Amino acid sequence: MLESQQLPFEIMDMAVSRSGQPQFPESTGEFEKSNDLAGTMQLGAMFGIWYLLNIFFNIFNKQVLKVYPFPATITAFEFGCGTVMINIMWALNLCNRPKLTRPQILAILPLAVAHTFGNLLTNVSVGKVAVSFTHTIKALEPFFTVLFAALFLGEKPAFWALSSLVPIAGGVALASLTEASFNWIGFCSAMASNVTNQSRNVFSKKLMANKEEALDNINLFSVITIISFILLVPAAIFMEGFKFTPSYLQSAANQGLNVRELCIRSLLAGFCFHSYQQVSYMILQMVNPVTHSVGNCVKRVVVVVSSVFFFQTPVSPINSIGTAMALAGVFLYSRAKRMNPETKPKAA
Repeated sequence: MLESQQLPFEIMDMAVSRSGQPQFPESTGEFEKSNDLAGTMQLGAMFGIWYLLNIFFNIFNKQVLKVYPFPATITAFEFGCGTVMINIMWALNLCNRPKLTRPQILAILPLAVAHTFGNLLTNVSVGKVAVSFTHTIKALEPFFTVLFAALFLGEKPAFWALSSLVPIAGGVALASLTEASFNWIGFCSAMASNVTNQSRNVFSKKLMANKEEALDNINLFSVITIISFILLVPAAIFMEGFKFTPSYLQSAANQGLNVRELCIRSLLAGFCFHSYQQVSYMILQMVNPVTHSVGNCVKRVVVVVSSVFFFQTPVSPINSIGTAMALAGVFLYSRAKRMNPETKPKAA
């Protein structure tokens, strides 16, 4: 997301260009043939890096939250890592620093609030239940996408998109009934993150409808990250107090917490958190949004499977069937969007 925790496909689809249509690099036939193999290898490498960063983020994030159960503080720290990385990129002119106007900031603010809550609630869930279960619940995002698009944007869902929601909902229900790590706080937090993430979709589409206020997708994500950091720091202090002070860490160390490992894994989680989202946008510039959405579905499968093996999560046969049903439904949903004429990408 957000896929977790990056901006979803629907936001990316709107943010690719100010005209609302995906942009593809122009090329001649001869040039395209000579670069086809190199381009395919580069794209494959990018997808591999995207998946690996996701896997490592989920592993490090879970390890930190298991021994340091302060999700607001951890989420704020991860946004802080992203904020530092963004400012370094702007300082080195790796990407253009946007010149924001007051109307733009006011338009982006609701999006950032939804983004903040989405990531915070996801971390609350990860801290309470298995990583694989959190991602299974988050497979319900397409359900809320269809619901909110119909309620607030007046979009009528296609038949196949609606049909794909059946295995998603059934699979999540089946997995929930048989989940060994089931916890109501973890379940409700993951479900609430679906609601906030899809609310973010609605705000984003309304923002992108105004061409004068639109930003390119990289800068939109960067500004949202910085605003989320500014919003969450005081909230984290209010909810959890000062948890990164030397005195608190020393107190935790006296109780057996390895502070050095905690700091290293927190930094690695923050680095992976922001890096995988940046790589995701780089991939989006190379492929059309529907292909990116399918890749995102595969990524969720990779994260679920890798977390099960790494954390030795107990999984019953019925739980496995439910998880597989939900993930298959997400894949079918992305294919259904491709079949919908209104969502098919147009060549530049």
